[in-house]
Amino acid sequence: MSEYDLTRWRLLHTNPTDGPMNMAIDESILLGVAEGTSPPTLRFFAWTPPCLSLGYAQPLADVDHERLVARGYDLVRRPTGGKAILHTDELTYSVITPQTDPRVAGGIVESYRRLSAGLVRGLELMDLIARNDAVYSTTETTESTEKNSVDSVLSVVKKVENPVCFETPSNYEITIIGKKLIGSAQARKQGVVLQHGTLPLTGDITRICDALAFANEAERERAKERVRARAITLELALGVVVSWEQAANAMKHGFREALKLEFESGMLSAGEMERARELRERKYRGVQ
Repeated sequence: MSEYDLTRWRLLHTNPTDGPMNMAIDESILLGVAEGTSPPTLRFFAWTPPCLSLGYAQPLADVDHERLVARGYDLVRRPTGGKAILHTDELTYSVITPQTDPRVAGGIVESYRRLSAGLVRGLELMDLIARNDAVYSTTETTESTEKNSVDSVLSVVKKVENPVCFETPSNYEITIIGKKLIGSAQARKQGVVLQHGTLPLTGDITRICDALAFANEAERERAKERVRARAITLELALGVVVSWEQAANAMKHGFREALKLEFESGMLSAGEMERARELRERKYRGVQ
């Protein structure tokens, strides 16, 4: 018997947009869920132009701004923690639901484990057997407070002095042949859980190192070697290219099967869009 009752969530496929708008949309939905004006939501989205996102507390000094601009990359700071991610050639998901939802029951690590079941099942539907690995540290936190909820992140492991998310192990990361495939992070605010994460579909996963600051080029090349050794794209894992639409469809069914969900396809409401535009201009443009 399933531990969940059948529940309906909204399914969103939003058009590709810039980094500040993507993060503003996630926060707008979160605030709507907190107010009771937005339903629990699973959202799939993409980024244009490619965007480097920083964790909530990550130093801006980690970014090589000259290289970033030369490559035409956008820049945004996420409302969740963790390290830098280059969003390009990927499927990005976000889950936004009240903390009272049993699918996010317990502490942040437990809720991460529960939601990861949907990700793993989605990969299985693409004929990929992945692992939902627990990586704990002696400094792990269990629950965020309301005051510091935006800072709460699931990547609560021993500090590693590197700026790259896919180079750093995190709690319940999704791995294949020992390499990270899906990285996620979580924030809690006003009684609502926001978890978002990335599935790299194709391309050179080391490109992120070209937008980050290193002491010298030798350090940059060593960082690229570490990323190659520790992370993988879906194309490399499967041996075939999977489109964004195919990956999103598999993940939708993975969440549906693993978490006993029904989805109703929808759109952002006028109120959600208005708030997202305001958040984009006020909070997410111009990274500090």
